[in-house]
Amino acid sequence: MGPLIMNIHLNRRAGSLAARAFVLSLCIAALPALAQQAVSAAEEPAISMAELTRRLERLSAELANVKSELAQVKSQQAATRDAAPTAAGGWNGGGASTQASGGAGAIEQPLPAAQEPATVLSSYGEINYNRPSKATEKSQADVRRLVIGLQHRVNDRTKVVGELEVEHAVTSGEGDPGEVAVEQAYVEHQLTSSLAARGGLFLMPAGLLNENHEPTAFYGVERNFVETAIIPTTWREAGVQLVANLDNGLTLQGGITTGFDLTKWDAASSEGAESPLGAIHQEAAQARARNLTVFGAANWRGIPGLLVGGSVFTGDATHGQAGYPRSRVTLADVHARWTPGRWDLSALYARGSISNTARLNQTLVGNPTLIPKSFDGWYAQAAYKLWSQGDYQLSPFVRYENFNTARSYAYIGQGLTPASADTERVITVGANFWLSPSVVVKADIQRFKVYSQSNRVNLGLGWSF
Repeated sequence: MGPLIMNIHLNRRAGSLAARAFVLSLCIAALPALAQQAVSAAEEPAISMAELTRRLERLSAELANVKSELAQVKSQQAATRDAAPTAAGGWNGGGASTQASGGAGAIEQPLPAAQEPATVLSSYGEINYNRPSKATEKSQADVRRLVIGLQHRVNDRTKVVGELEVEHAVTSGEGDPGEVAVEQAYVEHQLTSSLAARGGLFLMPAGLLNENHEPTAFYGVERNFVETAIIPTTWREAGVQLVANLDNGLTLQGGITTGFDLTKWDAASSEGAESPLGAIHQEAAQARARNLTVFGAANWRGIPGLLVGGSVFTGDATHGQAGYPRSRVTLADVHARWTPGRWDLSALYARGSISNTARLNQTLVGNPTLIPKSFDGWYAQAAYKLWSQGDYQLSPFVRYENFNTARSYAYIGQGLTPASADTERVITVGANFWLSPSVVVKADIQRFKVYSQSNRVNLGLGWSF
């Protein structure tokens, strides 16, 4: 049952129970007076006082049951409201989500105690149109993704969260561009009012976007390059983590998970040049796990409208495979977001490194894409809520990005060591128009400094509920 239908049903039930409780209360209040009148009017009343007392007790018991059931229905209403994911971006101007995933946007607070399990269905999706300015013949429309989420609250402390994603609309044959993937599948148990444990496949708490990547949660048709090329959104790992929400506004996350697999690096393709970590992530699909990784993240919201945070992830990535030297992947970021008045300002810097790449690359010489030693990027973004009326809101924005997916290479010999890649600079100017907090229409123009043939106009439609 969807959240809307469930709420309608619970509202009707609550109204019926409240009316019934009111009638019973009137009956109980009136019964003693009626009994006294009956005794006064007849020497031998048809109903004895003992019988009237028994009836009064039955009515009182029935009223108590109705009140208990009414309280239970109200508790279910509260659980349904809080369990349903909220559309991010909304009237904070496309900010961070408060879905079950938590993270830099927000960590979901414990739900009120529910008398019965609550199951909530959620979804998000986006349909995009891209038109290259210098190669209009390459224009394309794409059902970029459709995600169906299911959250079931087993009891007041435990819930199960799952998300299934379909990308590019079609996955019926080997040549189709589409993909079906499990985006999340984890169990969360509330240990205390401020501490929760998660186990399973979950999104990593890195940056501003990875855990809050619904189209209503970010500006622009496409996700920014720094949080796709450097931080490989949507990045998920299998493992365990603890999530602590402290009273001072600090959220701490940390755990042990699977990591990257450098044996997957394809030096003959350009995938690694587009996103080094995106080319070697495992997504818990029969993931190599001899070497597990550790991560930690901190996000502080102690001042209204301000978020400051960072994260770090590190672990071995060759898993003892024959012919591969031990190599460590490390990724870290710092980020901030501030929403004073109508403004929405954010900035992020991320840097990744891979150790022992000289030995790895010696076997790959002659291929176009060797493994970089380091890669990094940053962006700054400003948006302004220009107009709003009812559910409508218009927010223009501008974003500047600076990133390099191969900032440096380890030295492997004169004439063999690749030169550092060019640092790309991208300016994106556009606007988000929300039809409601759950539905957004987007348009923007992107200009590339190095690869200017990538200049394009983008249109998008997205939703999240």
